[in-house]
Amino acid sequence: MSTVTDTAPRTGAVRDQSRPAGQALAGTGTLFRFALRRDRVRLPAWVVAIVFLTLSSVKKATDMAPEDPEKAADMVKTLSGPAMLAMTGPEHYLSELTPASMLSLLMLGYGAILAGLMSVLTVVRHTRADEETGTAELVRSGVVGRHATLTAALATAATADAVLGLLLAGTLPGAGLHGATAGGALLYGAAITVIGLVFAGVAAVTVQLSAHARAASGAALAVLGAAYALRAAGDVGTGAVSVLSVLSPIGWIQRAYPFVDNRWWPLLPALALAVGTAAAGYVLSTRRDVGAGLLPPRTGRRGASAALTHPLGFAVRLHRGLVLGFSAALLVLGAMYGSILGDVDDMLKDLDDVREALAEAGGTLVESFASTVMLVVAVVASLFVVMAALRPRSEETSGRVEPLLATGLSRTRWAASHLVAALGGGTLVLLLGALGLGLAGAASVGDGDLFADLLGAGLAYAPALWVTGGVAVLLFGWAPRATALAWAVPAYGFAVGYVGKLLDLPGWLNDLSPFGHIPQLPATELRWTPLVLLTLVAAALIAGGLAGFRRRDLEAK
Repeated sequence: MSTVTDTAPRTGAVRDQSRPAGQALAGTGTLFRFALRRDRVRLPAWVVAIVFLTLSSVKKATDMAPEDPEKAADMVKTLSGPAMLAMTGPEHYLSELTPASMLSLLMLGYGAILAGLMSVLTVVRHTRADEETGTAELVRSGVVGRHATLTAALATAATADAVLGLLLAGTLPGAGLHGATAGGALLYGAAITVIGLVFAGVAAVTVQLSAHARAASGAALAVLGAAYALRAAGDVGTGAVSVLSVLSPIGWIQRAYPFVDNRWWPLLPALALAVGTAAAGYVLSTRRDVGAGLLPPRTGRRGASAALTHPLGFAVRLHRGLVLGFSAALLVLGAMYGSILGDVDDMLKDLDDVREALAEAGGTLVESFASTVMLVVAVVASLFVVMAALRPRSEETSGRVEPLLATGLSRTRWAASHLVAALGGGTLVLLLGALGLGLAGAASVGDGDLFADLLGAGLAYAPALWVTGGVAVLLFGWAPRATALAWAVPAYGFAVGYVGKLLDLPGWLNDLSPFGHIPQLPATELRWTPLVLLTLVAAALIAGGLAGFRRRDLEAK
């Protein structure tokens, strides 16, 4: 294992003197095929999930675009509110209300977020993450050009984006969606592909800045969040504020107006941005060494604080950035959903199927809708739990855990410190999401008692988060190479708990998810038995995972 001794950025370009500049792309094809081989399960799962989520919204879009002119006018009035436009897209989609235009309004922005997330994680995985683990240095010791790794990563992300766009273009016209023309579907798919390319290019830049994969992913995802926030602010604003949407690539693709105006030209600036950011990534990559980042690491204090001398304090410090990011995201997400609680009756008055699905939870329509939103908040919080609970695996594969365990620190104490940070941090971000939902919801409805009810509803999901973390720990302890399966718990919970209500899936499918056993507060009464049982299951999974970690060998470097 080699060590980088000089991580400071160079003032001039770092040229690869071992091979001519014309061979900078040598080995790209091999690395591209290898990347596709590595992601043979991951990328198809992403693509299928995005397509499935889009198609599952066809029925909702049809219900929200009634043929009756009076009902259609009421729906347009409801959807034209600032809160709804902030969550969906430009009001121009409502000028020609059809099920197809409603689908574009509801799903194009969310599809852009998912495609951008897929692209960012793909590029970071095959560039900065490989550098951080030392894999890239080993690969580049062979016949591999300087730009081959980045090119292969971008080609992998572009392939996934292109396949996603083609599948959307091919499936939407045959999904029974009125108004879904072939040209509009092709434009919809192209818009998703282009926005994926944009954030692949953004990731190509961020991976050059930091020496750590998590920081590179966080920076790129921050740009993604900022793009969506600018789009939301511009769509609800007037005058100079409305210009904010023009500053967002998500705003650009939404103004292509698939199934309404079918304008192709808004995709051109987004495509130009994708090319420009990718080119910037190539230029920046020539100004740093392998394994280093352009931004020098921040100088710390001369001595560690008292907290950093203990495993738990050190684990909390490692997860601090992730906690802050998820806390801000869930607080905003909860507030956005809470702001529309007062309009739920008007928004859903013509959607009989949705009202029936929500009525199964019991309580008033507002309480039922809030309980469904709380499930979404809990699933997003569980993503943090999985990421944090799997941090020990990345520490192990990178070789950073060996020096720690060579001291008097036991395996159990080290792994437990990360687990406490994961479960405690997950509970914190969950409560912040419930806090945002409760504050905005109580203000929107005008009922102060709703705040306490929603805060309690959020806390009730904590045992489900703990079970999710327990599954991740169990996989880490007994099957470390299969830890990616931990992501199936939140994905399945969202699919059967949220989408399943709209598709009327059998109830026993929801029982297989830990989220399906949580009382749907505030629509139903609190039941302590499932919460206690889930806590016991979580404790058993954690104990089993720690026992497995004590027994198995470390992945040595």
